[in-house]
Amino acid sequence: MSSGQFPPLDRALMEERLIAPAGRSRVLIDTDTANEIDDQFALAWALLSPEKLSVEAVTAEPFSFAHHKAELLQIEKALQQHEVAEEYLVGGFQGWVQRLHAKGRQVSDLEFVDAKQGMELSYQEIINVFGKLAMATEGKVFRGAQSYMTAIDEPVRSEAVDVIIDCAKSGSSPLYIAALGCVTNIASALLVAPEIRENVVVVWTSAYPSCSPHCNRPSLNLVQDVHASRLIFDCGVPHVYLPGYQVGAQLKISLPEMETFVQGRGAIGKYLHHLYTHNPLHTMFAIDDTQRRTWVIWDIINIAWLINPDWVPTMLTTSPVLNEELYWEKCDERHLMREAHDVQRDEIFLNFYDALEKAK
Repeated sequence: MSSGQFPPLDRALMEERLIAPAGRSRVLIDTDTANEIDDQFALAWALLSPEKLSVEAVTAEPFSFAHHKAELLQIEKALQQHEVAEEYLVGGFQGWVQRLHAKGRQVSDLEFVDAKQGMELSYQEIINVFGKLAMATEGKVFRGAQSYMTAIDEPVRSEAVDVIIDCAKSGSSPLYIAALGCVTNIASALLVAPEIRENVVVVWTSAYPSCSPHCNRPSLNLVQDVHASRLIFDCGVPHVYLPGYQVGAQLKISLPEMETFVQGRGAIGKYLHHLYTHNPLHTMFAIDDTQRRTWVIWDIINIAWLINPDWVPTMLTTSPVLNEELYWEKCDERHLMREAHDVQRDEIFLNFYDALEKAK
């Protein structure tokens, strides 16, 4: 990626694009909907909020957990040899392996889809959510990348890239791109048509706050396509960064809440309840006692900020450098971005519940 390809945007334009939205926003949702269960909540909420969001398109992202396999095997070997395994998320992968072993399973028993399969599953799941809401998908839902970027200057062409560019160049107001997974489609669109930076705002959730000393490797959204992730922070696109860890992680919901406020709210409420009680990641992560546990609905943070930015307090800061070891390096000389530092969890879920009432 050459500096000439992405010259700095005019500061006044950047500041204008980073003002919190007011009124009704044009939105494109880029989502790995079949990855777990949070994207379905986010997509349904957005589609049920037409007074605040004009959802112009929904594009499917690739996803895969396969990159975890090598680290899991390394931790499994260390545990078998009674050694201390180093990992980036305390209790994360080691706890995962230990739970597998407690159930008589090995890391080798885990099966992961590849990026191409993940994208197709997400595409089909987007259509499924539209169907539960009795909404038409024609001209609205599009397939995305079938692989990740192999270099920071090599886009992965797809239907999603063309749609992102077309939507960015249409309309008289900025296009907000709600990025609910890896950013391969968005980064590729920026490489193909760098001029769209003037017309878009990327609203992405992933990783740790930019002031955090922690390695960002545990973030699925960031680590799947490091080239695309790095480009979002480097290219100078107006960017609202919503950290998952410590911020989005507060957006937990419990089974009693699901049964009281989600179940029975039309076909979509029934389906979201089914997803919660049949969460595929419970099986993958070998999680027990699920009735008493909560689950993080990470990706509704994007929709929450777009509907009411007060629910996701943010501040202006400079875009960090994502170094080779996937740690943040702050630099005051970099371009601006907006970053979340908290959420109003209850206000977010109250509005989500109210939106679901429309589906009865």
